[in-house]
Amino acid sequence: MKILLSNDDGYQAPGLICVRDHLRQHHQVTVVAPDRNRSGASNSLTILNPLRVQAQGEADYCVDGTPTDCVHLALNGLLPERPDIVVSGINAGANLGDDTLYSGTVAAAMEGRHLGCSAIAVSTVAPNPQHYDTAARVVLRLLERLQREPLPGNTILNVNVPDLHWDEIDGFEVTRTGNRHAAERIVEATDPRGRKIFWIGSAGPGADCGPGTDFHAVSQRRVSITPLLVDLSQYSMMERLRSWMMPL
Repeated sequence: MKILLSNDDGYQAPGLICVRDHLRQHHQVTVVAPDRNRSGASNSLTILNPLRVQAQGEADYCVDGTPTDCVHLALNGLLPERPDIVVSGINAGANLGDDTLYSGTVAAAMEGRHLGCSAIAVSTVAPNPQHYDTAARVVLRLLERLQREPLPGNTILNVNVPDLHWDEIDGFEVTRTGNRHAAERIVEATDPRGRKIFWIGSAGPGADCGPGTDFHAVSQRRVSITPLLVDLSQYSMMERLRSWMMPL
């Protein structure tokens, strides 16, 4: 397969390097990734400043922009050939539940799907992962399946892998997104010149995290595979909202 590989941790991140090296043993891989860590960038595009692309090897590029910028550039003219699939990751840290709203890892996959490619986002559930190779093996397994059964046009896969040795993984589970409790309060501090600064608080623990959720699957040592819709429309509300409509 021709694979576009991106992430939100930056082109030098160990998760990206690990999955790149695994994939290149079997597939044609081009890397287009941010030049630095852009975690939490979500689906943001850079539209008020130009973007600069630097070659880091024969098929590796870094961009001074967001994960979405990287995939957008790659699919809209940077690459001479269109890839078969976009792989985003391997992220350092979970993208569970409402993390997907903020995640640059998931956003890169979303942009790929929006621009017509199949796409998956892959994360390792640990802040400092020790077993990226396990997640890389998961990616290879999923690609084998996706070659036979491509994703529908409005869907990406959000994959979360416990940070365990391959032999300790207790299988795969198809899940729904859970939810976290509200994030912790902001942390107020001062900079060296006495000016007030703020840190965003840590994400809250799992709230809706029972059986069937992505949270529960990874807690049981299983790989969580969650299909996400690119179309955010709430179709079940449309008829109710039409009753609100009135002539101008």
